[in-house]
Amino acid sequence: MPLVPVHHEAPTAHGLNASHSRDVTRGSLGEVARVFLRLGLTAFGGPAAHIAMMEDELVRRRRWLPREEFLDLLGATHLIPGPNSTELAIHLGHRRAGWPGLLVAGVCFIVPAMLLTLAAAWAYVRFGTLPQAGALLYGVKPVILAVVLQALGSLGKTALTTWPRTAVAIGAAVASALGANELLILAVAGGSLAAWSHFRSSPESRSALTLTPFVLDGVTVMAATAPVPASLGGLFLFFLKVGSVLFGSGYVLLAFLRADLVERWGWLTEAQLLDAVAVGQFTPGPVFTTATFIGYLVGGTPGAGLATLGIFLPAFVFVALSGPLIPRLRRSRTAGAVLDGVNAASLALMAVVTWQLGRAALVDGWTVALAVLGAVLLLRWRVNSAWLVLGGAAAGLLRAM
Repeated sequence: MPLVPVHHEAPTAHGLNASHSRDVTRGSLGEVARVFLRLGLTAFGGPAAHIAMMEDELVRRRRWLPREEFLDLLGATHLIPGPNSTELAIHLGHRRAGWPGLLVAGVCFIVPAMLLTLAAAWAYVRFGTLPQAGALLYGVKPVILAVVLQALGSLGKTALTTWPRTAVAIGAAVASALGANELLILAVAGGSLAAWSHFRSSPESRSALTLTPFVLDGVTVMAATAPVPASLGGLFLFFLKVGSVLFGSGYVLLAFLRADLVERWGWLTEAQLLDAVAVGQFTPGPVFTTATFIGYLVGGTPGAGLATLGIFLPAFVFVALSGPLIPRLRRSRTAGAVLDGVNAASLALMAVVTWQLGRAALVDGWTVALAVLGAVLLLRWRVNSAWLVLGGAAAGLLRAM
């Protein structure tokens, strides 16, 4: 239940109070900064894990917002380009501390990963190899798996409250496992529940708000750009374009970067690009900090800063533009049904990623034991997920000694 004051008006057909995002208890910027700095330092495992840790910290523990609104914000991040978990952090910062909170949350979530990636890039250039992170991830991945599964269970109880939503989630999971495009899955899921809502409602149902300005055609995402020289300005503009048109998460970043940086312009070798993506995966925080690594290789420290700014700047702009529309979407029966469908499909995509994470994480008896221990500590004693991650990292390092 939300622990913030709300207007006492009738709930919508979706079981949510349409005004709950307007009357809120505000927090301080210092509180927002502390929370997202810690998340930025401990959020290993990719977007699904980041989302799970935010749900654990901000919904279950701190009760910044009700789980229903968290799901709406998560669904909204899938309607705009950019890194989903970073955009969710930006939304949550705005929800807690207004426009200054929007900036503080995003920056504090990004900067720790950027600095760690910059250090890894410096070591890579200096020594010609990546820091060894296998032992660290050996212990972190199983614990992250427990955190993600807990979040899936909690969010699923809120999002999948009717059989149409459950059916949409099952269909989305099957389609994702079969390799269907993420945008197509989200579009079909939202459209299916909107059609069902129209079928069940009277002809006088309120009209839907259009989502068109915030959904780009999947074909245009891969549109070609004219070749540019390897300059700081060209580096910034390239990553600004990537951040402006790339839907989904860091998992789809590799193919997008390879087409231009390796094949068209020759700024990087294939091996360098793979190493850059690997660094983005094994450092905490956003996977998009791959741009920091690439920027350093191409243009040193200034290049790293400009590449990072370019790829993340659009996320702040898109969240600022789309955030105020979320309560309006929820007040519209049809648009709210679309959002419900996107929420259900988002959880399904998260579940498929979790399955893949589990296959990679549970490689022997030790990792299975760590996952079980993490689940027990999380569910029975509600240990903070950040401590679980640090404990998993320590266990991995000790196991390798």
